[in-house]
Formats: sequence, structure tokens, C-alpha cells
Amino acid sequence: MRAFAALLFLLPVAVHSQLSLPLDCADIRNHDNRQLSGVYTIFPIGSTSAVRVYCDMDTDRGGWTIFQRRMDGSVNFYRGWDQYKAGFGFADGEYWLGLESLFHLTLRKKYELRVDMEDWEGGRVFALYSSFSVDPESFGYSLFVSGFNDGGAGDSLSGHGGQKFSTFDKDQDSSTRNCAKIYRGAFWYGNCHSANPNGLYLWGSDETHYATGVEWYYWKGNNYSLKTISMKIRPVSSHI
Repeated sequence: MRAFAALLFLLPVAVHSQLSLPLDCADIRNHDNRQLSGVYTIFPIGSTSAVRVYCDMDTDRGGWTIFQRRMDGSVNFYRGWDQYKAGFGFADGEYWLGLESLFHLTLRKKYELRVDMEDWEGGRVFALYSSFSVDPESFGYSLFVSGFNDGGAGDSLSGHGGQKFSTFDKDQDSSTRNCAKIYRGAFWYGNCHSANPNGLYLWGSDETHYATGVEWYYWKGNNYSLKTISMKIRPVSSHI
């Protein structure tokens, strides 16, 4: 009986410890709005799920959790299903957070999505979506995205909505072809893409590599591979 009473006494402490772990970069920002952009640890699936991410604390009041980033071609993004599920790369450089973490994040909060990109001539634009979520693996990590607002990039993502995630070794697109293999990437391909942020890291305009680069069609077309692109989410209620 005494042991049970002691357990009850300790339980609130354990629960509080769990709740105090930051789920995302918005939690970190809300705890201390003086935090700078940089690498932090978040816990998308609980205390045993620590992952390192880059938090953007500057753009539009900050609190953005970056789940995908290309910037210099240092990380190979042409990878299989297991790696896209778990995540790969380095939080201080290029990385993919992981589909399982992304699912759990969007399960627990309602998120908006921002996609920032830069070309090789110094141009910078973005696309903003007021709603973003990912289904569980049993539904193919299907993408749901809506509420487009243009920051100069055009809307290259809405057409991917409702699609399952595909890699070269797990073809779940709506095409008769394997889009991931053909376009050397991994994404929520349909038939096949207007955005290919996980494609080959090339250098600007190159017609010899049709649609295989890091592309955002409604800004630069199918033969232009971007210099940088990052996909980041923030809870819709965390406008600071």
C-alpha cells in the first residue's frame, strides 16, 4: 500500500516531465522567445524519440520546424523507404526529418507549411499553405495540404495533395511508371510531379537532366534545379 502511495506521489512528476519535452520548435520558441535560429532537440513521439532539427526562429516571427532542407548537395537524397521513414542527414546542414516523426507531429497539432527557396541568381521566394498534415504509414504517409498563399513561388504543391509517399523501392504514386526512379527523388508523387525538392542536387538550368533536379515547377520550370529549398511547419495557433 505504501509503495502504491509512493507511486501516486511520483506520477505527476513523471507526467510533468513528459509534457515539458518540446514537441517542435514552436514549443521551444514559446518557452523562451529569445532563442536564436539553430539546431535543437525535439521529441515528436515522446521521451524516447529525441531528434535534432534546425529551428527557424527568424522568418515571420519564428517557431518553424524544418523537416526538409537542401543547401549544398552534401547529402544524398536518392534513398529508400526505410531511410525516408526514419530520417537522415544532419540538422546543421541538409536533412530529412523522417515521415514517422512528421506524421506524429501533424497528428498532435494543426500545422501550416512554408516552403522557402532560392535560385542561383540570388532570387528568393516562398509558398505558404495554411494546412499541412501526413497520414500514418498504413495509409502510405499520404499528404494533405491546402490554403495556398503566394510568396512569389507559385503553387507547385497542391497538386501533390492526397498522394502517398513514394521512393524508388516503394512505388505508391498514381502513375503507371515509378516516378521516384525516373526523377531520381522521393516525394508525394502523382503522375509525376510539379515539385521535386528531394531530387538530384544540380546547378541551375540544365536541359540534359529533365525534371530530375531540386525543382519547383511554377517558379522555375522542369529544367532548373534550385540552389536552396527548405520545408518547414509551425502550429497555426503559434503566431507570436
